[in-house]
Amino acid sequence: MSTFKKALLQLHIFVFLAGLTAPIGNYIQLNGLVLVFYRMGITTVAAVLLYVLTKHKTKTDLRVKIRLMGVGVLIAMHWVCFYSSIKLANVSIALVCFSSVGLFTVLLEPLFTKSKLVLNELLISLLSLVGILCIFQFDIQYREGILVGIVSSFLAALFTIFNKKLTSNIAPQTIQTFEMLGGFLFLGIMVALFNSYQQTSFVLPSNSDWAWLILLALVCTVWANYLMLSSLKHISAFTLNVTLNLEPVYGIILAFILFKEQKYLGTSFYVGISLITVSVLFQMFSVIRQQQKTKLQNKLK
Repeated sequence: MSTFKKALLQLHIFVFLAGLTAPIGNYIQLNGLVLVFYRMGITTVAAVLLYVLTKHKTKTDLRVKIRLMGVGVLIAMHWVCFYSSIKLANVSIALVCFSSVGLFTVLLEPLFTKSKLVLNELLISLLSLVGILCIFQFDIQYREGILVGIVSSFLAALFTIFNKKLTSNIAPQTIQTFEMLGGFLFLGIMVALFNSYQQTSFVLPSNSDWAWLILLALVCTVWANYLMLSSLKHISAFTLNVTLNLEPVYGIILAFILFKEQKYLGTSFYVGISLITVSVLFQMFSVIRQQQKTKLQNKLK
């Protein structure tokens, strides 16, 4: 197998594992906050061990480490909202809401960077929003889950933008270690405050929950991140961004197979997801056309 084909295989395994996180979260019998606390805890332990043992790390000052930990807090909040959306609605609804990340990125990026608002990208992202609103309007029982899912997408767009600004010259292992550590410490405080307020004892996962959590943390987070970073050595970021559009597709197909969710979803869901699919196709076409235009301009120089 050639290096390029191996990189493509690694990339698709990474996207599949990313899509698998939602169904696994549905199997775990913990609320979103506690679930993510344990996921980040296991991931942090693994990341710190790898950080200590690996030679591929970047020396950074305390301010950068604190900023990375701050991004980790955003990641933690995104995951809490994402898994809460699954618990309040279902896997398919949570993944559909995740499709609105593109819209929030288009709107927020000009506020935090020097980039301009691209009308074409905004229109494509609005089509995705129309699809979500279609489901929200008619599938009343999922409204709470949809709202939490949209907040999750907003937070995902935020941490993606901040990551892009912070991490250009920092080794991936350093990034993962301090982001996971920041998120874990934040959730530890939140869990302690919640238990104190509710006057409840600390929740321990069952044996089956531990098994799913370890799979979620080590396979779908640590290993998946390694596959993604390894593939990027041989493929472009453009290929990665286009392939990532398959994540909700993989997740929804798995939800249909594992949980038979298609039995509980009405016509409005399929209308909404059709609009979202069209927006994704438009986005892919737009990115491909821009890539070709850039290549042509480089040749003419």
